[in-house]
Amino acid sequence: MDTLKVRDAKDVEEVVRAAIANEQPLEIVGHGTKRLIGQPMATNAVLDLSALNAVSSYEPNELIITVQAGAPLADVQSLIDSRNQQFAFDPMDTSVLTGVSGNGTIGGMIGAGLAGPRRIRAGGARDHLLGAHAVSGFGDSFKTGGKVVKNVTGYDLCKLLTGSWGTLAVMTEVTLKVMPKPESERTLLLSGLDEVAANHAMTAALGSPYDVSGAAHVPSSVFGSAAGALARLGARGQAVTLLRLEGIAASVTHRAGSLGKALAAFGAVEMLQDDASAAVWAEIRDAGPFAAGGARGLWPVWRIVCPPASGGALGKALASESEGDVIYDWGGGLIWAALPPKPDAQAALVRRRVEAAGGHAALIRADAEVRQKVDVFHPQAPGIAALSQRVRNSFDPKIILNRGRMVRAAAT
Repeated sequence: MDTLKVRDAKDVEEVVRAAIANEQPLEIVGHGTKRLIGQPMATNAVLDLSALNAVSSYEPNELIITVQAGAPLADVQSLIDSRNQQFAFDPMDTSVLTGVSGNGTIGGMIGAGLAGPRRIRAGGARDHLLGAHAVSGFGDSFKTGGKVVKNVTGYDLCKLLTGSWGTLAVMTEVTLKVMPKPESERTLLLSGLDEVAANHAMTAALGSPYDVSGAAHVPSSVFGSAAGALARLGARGQAVTLLRLEGIAASVTHRAGSLGKALAAFGAVEMLQDDASAAVWAEIRDAGPFAAGGARGLWPVWRIVCPPASGGALGKALASESEGDVIYDWGGGLIWAALPPKPDAQAALVRRRVEAAGGHAALIRADAEVRQKVDVFHPQAPGIAALSQRVRNSFDPKIILNRGRMVRAAAT
């Protein structure tokens, strides 16, 4: 397979134009940590962006950073952490599930658009992308957005690029909003609740005035495959419901006490502080109990988004019917499901249950043979699918960029 390693945006233009002329689709790669997510692609040319790794500018006082798309996410996070700042949407490290070393690039983070537990308060990746430079499937460079929200006029193409998995354009540089890291955090723990009761507790906490920044539930069955901080919580042998508060230390202490009293009807409340709390939420963010190499490391993993009020019942039914395990995040609005291996990754069951609940599901981990047989991303209704195709054609009419990654090819 030919690997085309570019040095700048001009190189990207030239590579894309050559691909168009030769009708040769390109696989867009940074560090390759997300190559195992999506439909398998048939291509023999890789556009490697890893050399586009510079930090173009960082203005900590303005809470803005501009970086090239191939910049390592870990390096950028280390840089902003040195100024006590963070990406507030809590980007997921997909390498935990896929087993591919490293945690990827900034471009991969935006292309995947996968946010962590703090999304319920801070929004998703698309809400923090202020601007981008990219090369379309016409081989032309374009710019969208700016360095401040008020400069965004016309179509907000940043929203389209986020979560497009490299199928619309090749991002070469992005400008992101960063936020101050909280001074302190506390996690309230409720033990022994079933899924439905946990759903009620999380809903009550999120509807309270105490500014909850994380709400998750881990059933007792999951702890057998957990490690680290979650495994230590599982030693009590009961399901655990977790609610996170962040901010100034005095405020967090006061809010934690008040929220604990408000949740007294659900049982005794315990507390995790700072580092212990952060370790638990990192494992929730990355679906740690289902990590590659762990007890569930060979099981297909689904990412299910649904109305939070439906999450408890949906997850409970899905786990029972599939004999799998689930983790609840986003107050029940995000379910990670690891299911025993079957030729179709139990796609028919998952999609039937999820659609009945008004949600959608993506197959985040499965081997290539399974991903060839099932739709990795949730099938769209005909009208939405037609609109998506028109959008794609307006960016990449020859379908040169990541051809076939998001939509399974029709059987012949």
